Amino acid sequence: MMTDFATPPAAFDYLIVGAGFAGSVLAERLAGTGARVLIVDRRPHIGGNAYDRYDDAGILIHPYGPHIFHTNSKDVFDYLSNFTAWRPYQHRVLASVDGQLLPIPINLDTVNKLYGLNLTSFQVEDFFASVAEKVEQVRTSEDVVVGKVGRDLYNKFFRGYTRKQWGLDPSELDASVTARVPTRTNRDDRYFADTYQAMPLHGYTRMFENMLAHPNIKVMLNTDYREIAPLLEYRHMIYTGPVDAFFDHCYGKLPYRSLEFRHETHDQETFQPVGTVNYPNDYGYTRISEFKYITGQVAPRTSVVYEYPQAEGDPYYPVPRPENAELYKKYEALADAREDVTFVGRLATYRYYNMDQVVAQALATFRRLQERAVVAETQPV
Repeated sequence: MMTDFATPPAAFDYLIVGAGFAGSVLAERLAGTGARVLIVDRRPHIGGNAYDRYDDAGILIHPYGPHIFHTNSKDVFDYLSNFTAWRPYQHRVLASVDGQLLPIPINLDTVNKLYGLNLTSFQVEDFFASVAEKVEQVRTSEDVVVGKVGRDLYNKFFRGYTRKQWGLDPSELDASVTARVPTRTNRDDRYFADTYQAMPLHGYTRMFENMLAHPNIKVMLNTDYREIAPLLEYRHMIYTGPVDAFFDHCYGKLPYRSLEFRHETHDQETFQPVGTVNYPNDYGYTRISEFKYITGQVAPRTSVVYEYPQAEGDPYYPVPRPENAELYKKYEALADAREDVTFVGRLATYRYYNMDQVVAQALATFRRLQERAVVAETQPV
């Protein structure tokens, strides 16, 4: 897969910056049309944050934290199925609250165990209604939660976690942050309710290797695109990195939250009862994830990862605040004016996307590029 530069530098139709989901999907789709593609990444591996590898204990781990695939899109699932078989997996999460491990998202069992009650599904609806606070206009993440489940559940499950994750109080964050987490009146303890929930059978990296195996695709790793772009001739660039960095932070830096990961291996078969345990109120980390649940491996030892949110480091999460959205609009205007570059993916569009949403965006971008190419061919010279 590594480039040997036997291909003349001028032979590329597309220079793609970033070998994560957005860049790899577009590389595969474009190569299938006969286009010659060079995909470049500054990291020493493909797959972006979804990259996985085997650690010294033989456990398949996710160095950048757990990546759980789920989608309601048959098109996205069918597309990725061209490059991997799947292992069905439904992720479950518990939250450490008041000395108990309780299901999250909040469901019937969460309420009954926390408060020592024996409510039915119908009764828990009344319970939520009785504790919910009336919010005239939902603007913030705090508004979303207290308007659904009241102040006590908000404080126990959401406020501390959000403050650790974002470095801000939920009252300072856009409503979209906590709106992603549902509240259930039944006993469904799955973290996601999507139609398709599965993990790549042999891991994400193998899936990306299959995706990039086309002979029209060349890959360069450990490479900053700025170092090689002036040396190449190519028709079009596809950029999946941070949009503010592309424009040399001319309007200032877009705020991101980053993560520090602490990986551990333990000489025991399991470390915790489910794939992820959240710690909303205690410790400096937000959660611990155990990979054997996620990968389905059977082994005498187990590997886990602790996640510590931080302000500095690789950009992971755009910070959803109105002033940041306004700053992004300035960069978006610059990006829209660049006909020679297509901006796609989380970082390039300053949005928090799940993996399936990035794939869907990349597939839609491919269709637009194809339509543009057809129009160009039909224009009189």
